[in-house]
Amino acid sequence: MAENSPKILIPESFQVSRDDITGQLSLIWELIKAPLIVPLLKLGVYICLAMSLMLFMERLYMGVVIILVKLFWKKPEKRYKFEPIQDDEELGNSNFPVVLVQIPMYNEKEVYKISIGAACGLSWPSDRLVIQVLDDSTDPVIKQMVEQECQRWASKGVNVVYQIRETRGGYKAGALKEGLKRSYVKHCEYVAIIDADFRPEPDFLRRSIPFLVHNPDIALVQARWRFVNADECLLTRMQEMSLDYHFTVEQEVGSATHAFFGFNGTAGIWRIAAINEAGGWKDRTTVEDMDLAVRASLRGWKFVYLGDLQVKSELPSTFKAFRFQQHRWSCGPANLFRKMVWEIVTNNKVKFWKKVYVIYSFFFVRKIIAHMVTFCFYCVVLPLTILVPEVKVPLWGAVYIPSIITILNSVGTPRSIHLLFYWILFENVMSLHRTKATIIGLLGAGRANEWVVTEKLGDTLKKQEAAKKANVKAPRKLGFRFKFADRLNTLELGFAAFLFLSGCYDYVHGKNYYFVYLFLQTVTFFITGIGYVGTII
Repeated sequence: MAENSPKILIPESFQVSRDDITGQLSLIWELIKAPLIVPLLKLGVYICLAMSLMLFMERLYMGVVIILVKLFWKKPEKRYKFEPIQDDEELGNSNFPVVLVQIPMYNEKEVYKISIGAACGLSWPSDRLVIQVLDDSTDPVIKQMVEQECQRWASKGVNVVYQIRETRGGYKAGALKEGLKRSYVKHCEYVAIIDADFRPEPDFLRRSIPFLVHNPDIALVQARWRFVNADECLLTRMQEMSLDYHFTVEQEVGSATHAFFGFNGTAGIWRIAAINEAGGWKDRTTVEDMDLAVRASLRGWKFVYLGDLQVKSELPSTFKAFRFQQHRWSCGPANLFRKMVWEIVTNNKVKFWKKVYVIYSFFFVRKIIAHMVTFCFYCVVLPLTILVPEVKVPLWGAVYIPSIITILNSVGTPRSIHLLFYWILFENVMSLHRTKATIIGLLGAGRANEWVVTEKLGDTLKKQEAAKKANVKAPRKLGFRFKFADRLNTLELGFAAFLFLSGCYDYVHGKNYYFVYLFLQTVTFFITGIGYVGTII
């Protein structure tokens, strides 16, 4: 009895041999493309174009405002009351407020001396200054080294206190909160927060504290970061370009127009009364600094950003450390937005336009849209439209708008203008991780509260270079001798393969020359995929 052939419910003209796998896959693709793939991809294009326009308008607004600020706005010293605090022979040091300097650290073997030494060198009366080293280190050797450094400065007459906790609960927020509970800081009016790799100049307090003393409605004075290792490698140069825009434009515009911006977590001075009124430090997200800033702003407090007051700091110089940092910086704001958006909407103490600025500009566009549109549009949707020629992306959305946004982003670091094209490609790669972290934050998923301290190297690289010149073999501390398998980042390699295939298809069948961008983006994804990004400049 002859076997019945299986019936395939497809048009007869499309039937192919069961052994022809390629034909079968092509057949399935043709069947689902028109009714499913094309409409979904068109929707993706429309959404991405809308997000691009939102980001473009935001960058254009910021660009116009920063030009007006630089040309016509008064300096902070003119906008607010500012009088330097002078030494008085009759009053002694009593006209200087008592300032607490908090230095949170965690196993900071390479840099602990930097921040402690800089804090102890501040030009402020010693009897009006309390330096609190909040050490959460788990390595007993490092804890002993930090404690001995504190004792060394204390023997010189500096009021420095070494403080530890039983547990590391709340991470940095927990350490700062615990430090403010100590009885010996109850008489302090202001607190300066200095991370372990930051080194403020001696006049740091004298240039910032007067804003708080003479303006009772100001809660925070934020200084700008200046990066001592920006020229170390290509990775640090890329970071400098991104952060310089943040400080040159975003912080400046927020301070000048709404007296609000996100606290950067360090190199800032807070009014302790404002911290207490806002509810103190909270560890509900990985951006405890931004959390406190938003809560204080909703209670009517003002912030001042001083772009001329610069504090030296260090950038992550390994890709692994940079990825962990970017996860925290992307996931935390999204998670905070999810938790605070309704509180911002219903707040009655701030003006309507300030709420619009905080919700739409500060959070939605900069912390969510900026990451997602970069990845979704240029690394997913655009390559897919090459494989599905029925879907078109207008030239203004694919080329013109991104070019203008990129030029506007580059104004913060004109010295690196020659690296602009590679910076675009690198930012597209990092948008993959930022988008992933943003989604985790919005959903409050597994890694939403993951906290990994950014690795700091201090002067390790300089010492190695000096040893190399002196023909002395210095110990390797950077961990560059990983096994090759440990360097591999499979996610980046997967996207490198996808973009390469899309580029090859466009090279053969395309008409818009997108393959040039796709092949270059493939190379960047591949370099980061094998873990060799930024080791040279």
